[in-house]
Formats: sequence, structure tokens, C-alpha cells
Amino acid sequence: MSEGSSDILFRDDTFSEFAKVNTERAVSELRYGRPVLLHSSGADHAVLALDAAAPGDIERFFGDTPDDVGLFLSAHRARALGISTIGPVCLKTGTASLDDLSRIAFAADLRFADEWRPASELTCLNDLARLALLLPAFLVRPVRTDDRIGGRFLSVDEAEVRAALVEETHFTEIVRTAVPLRDISDCRFIVFRGGLAQRDQLAIMVGEPDRSKPVPVRIHSSCITGDLFGSLKCDCGDQLRNGLQLIAQRGGGVLLYLDQEGRGTGLAAKMRAYGLQHEGYDTIDSDAQIGFEPDGRRYGAAVAMLRSLGIGSVELMTNNPTKIAALQSAGIEVQARTAVLGTVTAENQGYLVTKARRAGHLLDWPAIAAKLG
Repeated sequence: MSEGSSDILFRDDTFSEFAKVNTERAVSELRYGRPVLLHSSGADHAVLALDAAAPGDIERFFGDTPDDVGLFLSAHRARALGISTIGPVCLKTGTASLDDLSRIAFAADLRFADEWRPASELTCLNDLARLALLLPAFLVRPVRTDDRIGGRFLSVDEAEVRAALVEETHFTEIVRTAVPLRDISDCRFIVFRGGLAQRDQLAIMVGEPDRSKPVPVRIHSSCITGDLFGSLKCDCGDQLRNGLQLIAQRGGGVLLYLDQEGRGTGLAAKMRAYGLQHEGYDTIDSDAQIGFEPDGRRYGAAVAMLRSLGIGSVELMTNNPTKIAALQSAGIEVQARTAVLGTVTAENQGYLVTKARRAGHLLDWPAIAAKLG
């Protein structure tokens, strides 16, 4: 073990450092399908991520007191079930199998008419689900002082989760090297590491940007289906390649490639949403059906990378006003915006129209809707 690692383990850490480490451990436990103890609003709850649980895990979690167990769902999933709420809820499910619980948590066109209660005290479960790339659906049971479950699992406090989320904006450059691309020879890949789970994020620098002027910048969230495999369901691959070409034509700039598959929900959730889109749901409603907000992406990493690269003023290549607002609110000047367009196909036409009409993307949706006749 290095001297630096030893210092981290044995010094008196600040609360924010401990909160980050403990939240990361809780995220790992949840992804492995193990219960975590959550202290929130003066009470302790055992929570188990339904998305990662096996049938045996469910049975053990119910134990001898199944009536104490509830199913936490986000407000988006609750409303999809016909529940009128502005916040998360906890449903009374009784003894239920994993299949039954999964239907309540994930199935389309389902209505829930049984007992439920508001669960605002458990709101941070939405954040833990996002960090763990799991669907926001948890089995929840109260933990009492005489409950044997109390000392068996990792414990995390709601305040620790809140403090840890601030750490998502701390990123460090790890390595940079030249990577010539097919149509762009002068190109460097710069890897940054940071945020919760210490994920790697990528800045692709084209040429040598003139920092005395607004630097051409594109913020691109990873899309394995579109970027790598050429999926026709979206325009992401076209936007990636066209964005790089626009930057090269401007004489240099930066493309930030963020690890945010599925608008921040993760690959598995994205595939679930795709399945619902085959049933007729659009890209926003399909995410809501499985519990997610329309767009769960965060741009703290982008801001941190731009600052590290000495870029404070940009020409942002985007159709998404949320990206503009995120940079401006963090003190990055957006001096101009350039649209980045892809090819309209029969498969992605509805997706593009939905982004324009419902998500506010700066696209000419009537023209898109009419393009294929």
C-alpha cells in the first residue's frame, strides 16, 4: 500500500471525505443486491434494491414481519401507476414474490389501487439508485433497536449522501496522449477521473484552441448503441461525428465525452426503456414508466474539465438548452450556440420530435415531422 493510501485510511477524515467513501460503499452494496441501512429523518430503515435482488433475497428481507415491508417508488413511477403525488411513495404490498414486485415497479399500463403513503423522508434513495445505475425501486422496512438486522449491514446517513453528491464536481487529469482520428489527425485524448465511484471522463481536444476567444465545445453523453453500433433509434452517433467535424472546421476546440449512458440511467435501464418504446411509449414516457425523470444527466464533470483546461468562454455546440444553463450557472460564459444535427430516419423521427416538443431541444420539429412525409 502506498503512503498516500495509508494516509487516507488512518487520518482523521473530514465529514465530506467520509460521506463520499461511505456513500460509494452503499452504492456498491446495493448493486450487489445486499441490504443497506439508511438513517433518515430520525429513523433507520433497511433498504434493498429491487433491480439487483434475487428471489431468495426477497424472502429473507420479508422475514417474519412481511407486513412491515413496503415498496419505495419514485414520483415518476408512482404517477405512471395512477397515484396522484408530487414526491416518492411507499406502497403496502404484503407478502409478494419478486415477479409480483417487479410488475408493480416496472410493468407498463398497470394501475395500483392499494394502500400507499408519501415517502419524502426516503427521497435520497432516488440519488442512490442513480449513482448505482439501478431503477429507483426499493424494498423498505423499519429497523428497531431490538432488530437483529441492525448490526449486519452497512449503514449510511441521508446527510452523508447529500454531502457526497457535492463531490461529483471534483475531477483530476490523469493522462493525455495523441490519438489521430480518421478525419482529424491533430487530436489528443485527455482522461479525467473524479466524482463518486471515481469514473473516468474524456476530453477530446482537436487542434490547439485559441483561449482568447470563445472555444468551440461540445458536451456529448455516451451512447453505446448510437456512437458505437450505429443505432437508428437516435441521432447520437451523427452528433458525435458531426460535432468533431464542426470543431475541426473552427480550427480547434474540445469535445467532452461523458459517461452518462441513457441520459444518466445506465445501459440496463436504457434497454428497458427501449422495450417500452417498441410498445408505443416515447423516449420521455418510457423513462417515466420505469421511474426516471426526463433527463437525469449532470454536468459538474463538464464544468470541472473545462476549468482544468483553462476554458472559461465557449461556443457551445448543442441543441439542448439545459447544457447551456448548466455551464452558465457554473460561471462558464456561453457566447454562442451552434446546432448539431444528424440524419432524420423513420426510426428516429419520433424521438427527435419528442426531444423538441417535450424536452425543449432547439430543433425545428415541424420540419422534422414532415421530412419523411
